[in-house]
Amino acid sequence: MQRDRWVDYPRAAEARLRLERLLGTPERERMPCMVIHGESNIGKTLIVRKFQREHPSTFDDARGVERRRIVAMQMPATPEQHRFYSALLFELGAPHNTSAGVSTLERLARDLLRRIAPRMLVVDEVHHPLAGSYREQRASPNLLKYLANDLRLSIALVGTADAPVALQTDAQMSSRFTPFEVPRWRESDEFRRFLAAFSKLLPLRRASELGERAIVQFNAGGERWPDRGGGPDPQ
Repeated sequence: MQRDRWVDYPRAAEARLRLERLLGTPERERMPCMVIHGESNIGKTLIVRKFQREHPSTFDDARGVERRRIVAMQMPATPEQHRFYSALLFELGAPHNTSAGVSTLERLARDLLRRIAPRMLVVDEVHHPLAGSYREQRASPNLLKYLANDLRLSIALVGTADAPVALQTDAQMSSRFTPFEVPRWRESDEFRRFLAAFSKLLPLRRASELGERAIVQFNAGGERWPDRGGGPDPQ
């Protein structure tokens, strides 16, 4: 019962559909991108990981090269180029000298990405640049824009509600990255269907009434939910 379990719901399905459209976009001068944002612990990362599982990597025996349509990484807590490229190389499984200069790490990362030929780069925790200086806040969006243009791939960013703010330092970035919000749940028919589907995955001896309105309208503390606003984690 403590394992992660996937329960599909309309907003998550819409997010994966939009990611699928980005993934299928042919190479062009201005690749479409998106930023998935919402409050913490709302299920954004789970949506992206579900999408990744639907597109596993393959191995090209003839060339001896792994093919990954999607490369995913996490934005370093300190948003600067050296740590970004080092984190990217780590996700690519590439041995590298962490004390090497930025230009060396950048050249290695770009070379490997061209060999792997991904069609999408996913960057989670993209709100981290807001914790840096003004210069770092400007540098991170420029770096992502450079990779999108240089490698002709789509980029999907994932972060909190502050994520779109991190892109507003660059007008081109804010216009290129289409925002997609994952909102908090509130009591509704959709939420009751979600809970009913979740209860069917649990190894319960007797059927649960988790999706019934009378139960849904009470939270863990026994208080009624407000008509609008907060809700539980969709995980």
